[in-house]
Amino acid sequence: MSNENTQKSRTKESALETKPLYEKHGKWPRALSVSDLTANLYAVNMRIKDACIRVNRSPSEVRLLPVSKTMDTDHIRMAYKAGCRYLGENKIQEAWSKAQNLSDLTDLQWSIIGHLQTNKAKYVAHFASEFQALDNLRIAEALDKHLQKEGKGLDVFVQVNTSEEESKYGLAPEAVPEFIQHLAPYQTLRVKGLMTLAEFSSQPERIRMCFSRLRCLRDQLQNDTPQGANLTELSMGMSGDFEIAIEEGATVVRVGQAIFGARALPDEHYWPKEY
Repeated sequence: MSNENTQKSRTKESALETKPLYEKHGKWPRALSVSDLTANLYAVNMRIKDACIRVNRSPSEVRLLPVSKTMDTDHIRMAYKAGCRYLGENKIQEAWSKAQNLSDLTDLQWSIIGHLQTNKAKYVAHFASEFQALDNLRIAEALDKHLQKEGKGLDVFVQVNTSEEESKYGLAPEAVPEFIQHLAPYQTLRVKGLMTLAEFSSQPERIRMCFSRLRCLRDQLQNDTPQGANLTELSMGMSGDFEIAIEEGATVVRVGQAIFGARALPDEHYWPKEY
């Protein structure tokens, strides 16, 4: 075996040894100051760098999206001082209120990463720069209508339920190719890639399967997408599992608790089981 192939084999073996940090879920220390947030951002970026090194990727290929859900405006202002200029939010009402209260931070951008109802699409069209949870054509139509009124476009990710859990939103993987074809008429929507949430499991191989499945789907779709849809991006991985996601090709990682600390509200508040 050549030295290059030996190195690749060792890199793959090292990556497969990566374990999730789910045991820290709900236990991450709360950031109380700008210095806390600065330190946490540094630690997360080092984790990103180390994961990239394990699979011979450049850290510049991975965008960190800090997730500020439940954080009040004072904490978000601290995060801004620590360098955050792009924040992710799950609930549109919460995000809209924060965007209004922080309108003086003119270069702060918002990514909506949670389920959206059609009657809330007008808010996303008005203030968001990105929507990462597109999984039905009703939302696409509503967003397009309001974006046309605003005279702007919106970066979107198609959400895929790679774990096939009934409790999660997102399209079944086999439904994604046809769905993307149907997005072609909505020219205000710039389809950038795919998004998924992994299974919350103690078995790393089950988590990795969710991420590798999304990457394989993206790769299959890249040669057969409508004009305007480049499908280069993969948004996958959160505080406890983003290193595995990076090893499987993530270009965006959505990190909340490892930056801001544990939240007071349960996960069901953000991913309700009912529409």
